[in-house]
Amino acid sequence: MPYAVQPGEGRARRLYDEPESLTRSPWQRDRDRVIHSSGFRRLQYKTQVFVNHEGDFFRTRLTHSLEVAQVARSMARFLKLDEDLTEAVALAHDLGHTPFGHAGEDALAAHMQEWGGFDHNTQALRQVMLKERRYLAFDGLNLTWETLEGLAKHNGPVKRPSARLLELDTLFPLELSTYASAEAQVAALADDIAYHGHDLDDGVKSGLLSLDDLVDVPVVGEELFEVRKAAADLPSQDKRTLQRIRHEMVRRVIHKLVTDVLICTRERLQDLAPRNVEDIRAASGPVVAFHEPMAQANKGIRKFLFAHLYRHWRVNRMTHKARHVTAELFDTLTESPSLLPAEWQREAEGKDATGLRRVVADYVASMTDRYAMEEHRRLTDLSVAG
Repeated sequence: MPYAVQPGEGRARRLYDEPESLTRSPWQRDRDRVIHSSGFRRLQYKTQVFVNHEGDFFRTRLTHSLEVAQVARSMARFLKLDEDLTEAVALAHDLGHTPFGHAGEDALAAHMQEWGGFDHNTQALRQVMLKERRYLAFDGLNLTWETLEGLAKHNGPVKRPSARLLELDTLFPLELSTYASAEAQVAALADDIAYHGHDLDDGVKSGLLSLDDLVDVPVVGEELFEVRKAAADLPSQDKRTLQRIRHEMVRRVIHKLVTDVLICTRERLQDLAPRNVEDIRAASGPVVAFHEPMAQANKGIRKFLFAHLYRHWRVNRMTHKARHVTAELFDTLTESPSLLPAEWQREAEGKDATGLRRVVADYVASMTDRYAMEEHRRLTDLSVAG
């Protein structure tokens, strides 16, 4: 399709020149580099909603990223977009997340407010552009312009870029004021859809939500009603029956959301009639979107999850502890940078106050849940060896 990125015609350039691969497209290489990166591996032990040690069956940032990539790739195939670019953006989108999910990010953002700020989308760019150390010739993963664009514009055009994002944009200009490619837009909505689906699943599985809590949630309640009707002949209180009902409900909710996006996007593409990907970027609005009724339903799901899961008292307790651990790590290491590991001390050497805090924020953001808890104990508990 003319509106899809084309390896031979798109920009597909990298910050540092490299020979092209004879066997893989530029975006296949991007996807592979993300998968083999240290930041991607660490996502296995970073939280979505529940702290990692609470149970191995809850989602982590890694399982979330894989689910997003699967949804995004299927959507890209239907829309005849470049599947590899879509998958690369989907897999890389969470590389900037801190330990303890949004609780850790909130703590770092508060501590960095006067020192350039902190947000996970910009941190993902920092990770792939600066922080990965795998190659002899350059820092970062040297991903293509299109993949970096998708990370920078994960939430659409950036109207008020932070100082940190502007630094990265100066290094490799990403046209922040325009929309991203359709591939990147697909990855962003797949993130939203997968997030809601698996948080409903994990919320019920954890016991923080019950199926009865969901009956009035837009889309979810309708699908739950149909699934329960279809399961009428199964033992109603059997654990395996309830598990099947939960899985089937989540599967149908995801299917309904994805189907609406695909139909709406196809209609928008027909109306816009883009000649190339630049027409997608210059459009007055996103081309990948829900119809308005489904957009409102999606907001209703998010509102329900915030009220009943993310702000559940048990989650609030974990969030409080996670913020405390993250904040205390940041304060301790900023006050005493000699406590940093040797390689991070070298990076902090000679830095001014802002630079030191950025190094500490990078270090804390790179931690997994388990490592952050262990490092906090090592720094604050006299009974634990350093």
